[in-house]
Amino acid sequence: MMSRLLAALLALVLSSAVSAETSDLAALARSQGTPEIPGLKMVWLSPWGDVVQSHPWRNIIVHQTEGPAGSARNGAAEQHKNPTRRGVMVWVETDGTVYWAVADNLVPTHTDGADRNDNKYIDNSKTYRQVNKDTSIGVEFAGNYPDVTRAPTDAQIAAWRVLVKLLRARYGIPLDHVYAHNWIDFKDARYCEGCALATMAREWGE
Repeated sequence: MMSRLLAALLALVLSSAVSAETSDLAALARSQGTPEIPGLKMVWLSPWGDVVQSHPWRNIIVHQTEGPAGSARNGAAEQHKNPTRRGVMVWVETDGTVYWAVADNLVPTHTDGADRNDNKYIDNSKTYRQVNKDTSIGVEFAGNYPDVTRAPTDAQIAAWRVLVKLLRARYGIPLDHVYAHNWIDFKDARYCEGCALATMAREWGE
C-alpha cells in the first residue's frame, strides 16, 4: 500500500514538473530579445522581435547539410549576412549549438517548392506546393559529410528535443506540421534527409 502511495506521489511530482517546464518554455517562446533557453546553447545572430510581427509560419522542415562539423556556424553567418539566400533560419551544429541566423519576419530560400507528390512517406495531398519556404521554418543540421547517411549526433538530438517544442510554441505550429525535407521534396536518393529527426519529433509528442 505504501509503495503504491509513493509511486502515485512520485508520478504527481514528475507530472507537475513537466507541466511547469512546458509552461516556462511557452512563456519564453513568446518573448523578445535573446532569452536564455534551458537545455539549449543558443547563439543569437538575429534576436527575436515581437512574435506578432513575425512571418505567419505554419510548418517546420528538417534539413541536413552535407557539411563537416563546424559548418553550421559558417552557414548561419552567411545566412545572417544575406537572409533570403538559399538556406534556413536556424542551424544546429554537431555539438548541439543552435544558431538563430535570420529574423523571423524574413523568408530564407529553402525547399524545392514542395514538389513531392508520390505519397512515399506521408500523404502529399496535404503538402504538395503548400509546405514550402513561404510557409515553413527551415532547421539545418550540419555534419553528415563525407557520409550522408551518418545519423545526427546525440548532442543534436538533445538540442532538437527542446528546439522543436520551442519553435512550435512560439509560432503555434501543430505537431503533424513537422516535416522532413525528403517527405515534401524529391531529394538525394542515397539517404532520407531529415527523416529520423522529423520522426523523433512526432514520436516525442506534445
